[in-house]
Amino acid sequence: QASIYGRAVGLIGNNGPIDPDGATKATQFFQLCDQAGTPVIFLNNTTGYMVGTQYEHAGMIKHGSKMIQAVTNMRVPKISFYIGASFGAGNYGMCGFAFEPDFLFTWPNAMTGVMGGEQAALTMEQVMTNAAKRKGQDVDPKQMAAQRAQITAHFDRQSDAFYTSGRMLDHGMIDPRDSRKVIGFCLDTCAEARL
Repeated sequence: QASIYGRAVGLIGNNGPIDPDGATKATQFFQLCDQAGTPVIFLNNTTGYMVGTQYEHAGMIKHGSKMIQAVTNMRVPKISFYIGASFGAGNYGMCGFAFEPDFLFTWPNAMTGVMGGEQAALTMEQVMTNAAKRKGQDVDPKQMAAQRAQITAHFDRQSDAFYTSGRMLDHGMIDPRDSRKVIGFCLDTCAEARL
């Protein structure tokens, strides 16, 4: 927890994918903040939830779902910032646009989307390779490389902060140096709105 312009807040941030332990810890933190009436500030820099058999056996789906449910049910002010990456279900767990935070701002370097360009290209590559194998055909490496470059460029262009902010998928782009002032203004606004 912290104090910004004299107001108590809960701060949650990440730097990379969210694992089962992180999701469990975040869920409890959200619930405690909600019970205490403490607004939560979300600092998004995540590629999403961890994937793979090991993480699924560790309860990633269950713990990730609990985190998303906790965000959904919070009654306190929620202020989100896209400060880096914000992809996939991690965007939901960190109170992205679809979860209607009271305020959502982005930094100029941020990237957000369903998945990154490279991940989308690799997924489509696997789909094409498996389809070709089922048909007994060979995959043309040149065609595959061209498709990979095209998909990566397409997704990365639409993930850019200027693209998403220009389509009103946040409440505006801010200078990172102004973040504290913006949070203070948002906290005052939320407090006044709840009178």
